[in-house]
Amino acid sequence: MAEIQIRNVAKTFGAYQALQDINLTIADREFMVLLGASGCGKTTLLRIVAGLETATTGEVWIGGRRVDHLPAKDRGIAMVFQNYAVFPHLTVFGNIGFGLRMQKLPDAEVKRRVERTASLMHIEQLLKRYSGELSGGQRQRVAVARALAMEPDVILMDEPLSNLDALLRLEMRAELKGVLAESETTAIYVTHDQVEAMSLADRISVMHQGMIVQAASPIEVYRNPAAEFVAGFIGNPPMNFLPATPAGNAKWTVAGQQFDGPDKGKALQFAIRPEDMRIADHGLSAVVKVVEPLGAHLLITCEVDGTMLRAVLDSDLTVSAGDTITLAPQVDRVRWFDPDSTLAVA
Repeated sequence: MAEIQIRNVAKTFGAYQALQDINLTIADREFMVLLGASGCGKTTLLRIVAGLETATTGEVWIGGRRVDHLPAKDRGIAMVFQNYAVFPHLTVFGNIGFGLRMQKLPDAEVKRRVERTASLMHIEQLLKRYSGELSGGQRQRVAVARALAMEPDVILMDEPLSNLDALLRLEMRAELKGVLAESETTAIYVTHDQVEAMSLADRISVMHQGMIVQAASPIEVYRNPAAEFVAGFIGNPPMNFLPATPAGNAKWTVAGQQFDGPDKGKALQFAIRPEDMRIADHGLSAVVKVVEPLGAHLLITCEVDGTMLRAVLDSDLTVSAGDTITLAPQVDRVRWFDPDSTLAVA
């Protein structure tokens, strides 16, 4: 069992509060992604779990054992870094087997593990090559294979795909997910790329200003963001926000139109994803400002009652800048937010 429990972890660097009271449980064999913009604290949290950084307060438990007082080598973890850290003077075999040699495992066991993980990562034909002969994608595979060869309880990955081109990232995402499921290893993966997070994670922990704003499945984070930050960060393009004023009887006025909403007698934010709107006879009056053909669909930017809004429409529609159209939000996909707390309202 390699359940990870992060309990009340905080980290300060002088006067700077990098992490604030982080509480997170990661189930055995779960693939958890820490997602957020640069400076949100995700790498600091990963390094605390790894033992490369010390928490100011709080505890880290792995497999029912408290580990925050232990050095990194005694925590049962392996780590894949952004720059891969592949040793140029060693062959691929030597790189994958490096940690095993350091543990003084028998040659036969080193060979078994190296060949097994090389096969998992589809690099068994490269075992005799040196890193200078490898592409970026091949070096990335070597780094993952080296981590998996240690047969760790937990594997930690810090933006391991960020140096690869878009096509190779797509290929490696699918490969990583399959390999880690097969290895039955608990994983924490750090990224600022929401597409990576959505495609890889069993759960996503969205981080902002040193806090976890929401930890949930990818579809839950996407469909039911817990805070305005999550709604605006997840999705490309992100959620639209329009001011809503109470009209009585749990109805709300948004850009001159009434919608059913939560029974709360104060101004709220009405939020809808761009793909959850359609052109209709009744709805929000919108003046089209920009039309971007994107193959299967059109991305339009328009103005609704003084607020800019984006909609994703069928590419067969004829829409031009300057047109006035009527957009009908899919009402069961509307999300409401309190503008004071910025949290979702049920």
